[in-house]
Amino acid sequence: MISLGLNLGSGNLGREWSTEAIAMAQWAEDQGFRTVWVGEGGLGNNAVILMTLIAANTNRISIGSGVLPYRTRNVALLSATFKMLDDLAPGRMKMGLGPWWEPLATQAGLPNEKPLKAMREVVTVAKQLLADETVSYDGEFVNVDNIRFDRAADDSGRAYAVPIYIGAVRMKMVQLAGEIADGVLLDFLLPPSYNLQAMESLKAGAAISGRSIKTIDVPQLVACSVDDGDPASAVDDCRAFLTKYIAQQAHITEFCGADPELIATVKAEIGWPTTTAQIKNAMHLVPDELVKSVSACGTATDALDMVERYIDAGCTEAVLMPLGGDPHRTLEQIGGSLSLTASLARSETATGTWPV
Repeated sequence: MISLGLNLGSGNLGREWSTEAIAMAQWAEDQGFRTVWVGEGGLGNNAVILMTLIAANTNRISIGSGVLPYRTRNVALLSATFKMLDDLAPGRMKMGLGPWWEPLATQAGLPNEKPLKAMREVVTVAKQLLADETVSYDGEFVNVDNIRFDRAADDSGRAYAVPIYIGAVRMKMVQLAGEIADGVLLDFLLPPSYNLQAMESLKAGAAISGRSIKTIDVPQLVACSVDDGDPASAVDDCRAFLTKYIAQQAHITEFCGADPELIATVKAEIGWPTTTAQIKNAMHLVPDELVKSVSACGTATDALDMVERYIDAGCTEAVLMPLGGDPHRTLEQIGGSLSLTASLARSETATGTWPV
């Protein structure tokens, strides 16, 4: 049984983002998906707004931030946000935290310095606040003095069951997740072989806090595009995405298996921020073999084979991130291959439409 999640963000939502997000989340709920994860990496969207919309328009599916940059919101406000989201959708929220992109983080005045220390401080205090504790903490990145949730409803004491996930790629951050978090959200554009190394680091972190790795959830983002009629175009969807990340994200280039010479050549073609034209001009440099080794693309059968490889390597939930101009096509064809019972919403519903 494959456990699936769905990732939504600026990359796979268009101008009608609110109705698209609601319709896609409702579809995922109908299909038995486990979680809708909402990404917030660059300056494309605000994950909290999307999560609120989804929470208000679904009934069962879990909703996670996948991920929120952990220093862009004060930890007290961050915790209060998830407290209120849990009020809106009790027992369904997941707080996923990760670093903000560079160089954007530095350009916005929050350079990604000492990420392990900063993450430890944020997670420690957020867990205490959500557990209905009064918290004082004097850290390098987090400084709070005698704070607690202070709404009248909290006077009698109430803990909020919001698990915390760390979005991690490098092994020290994966180990930290094993030590202090409820789960680790592994990134996309990594080969399944990466998971084997990550699981060892997760196990080492779990041992520090005296718990079993079996108690730690391991969802993983999976970049995907499917077109049974034109599989080459689906591969190109993922190629464009990989090209951008090779150019801009060191943590991806470190583990995706790209040759150093290829990385340097792609970086010479693409700037920050990039344009669609720059990506299109550079993507021919990235070979099919590399694209297919780090994404679920081509036919639906090809994509599901890749998903199963991630699951076999330790992933507990394959979080599909559909790419390209028609993400709905990808979900429809994957869903059809899984013999899911509900059909895609392609007509108007109470909350909007899913455009074809």
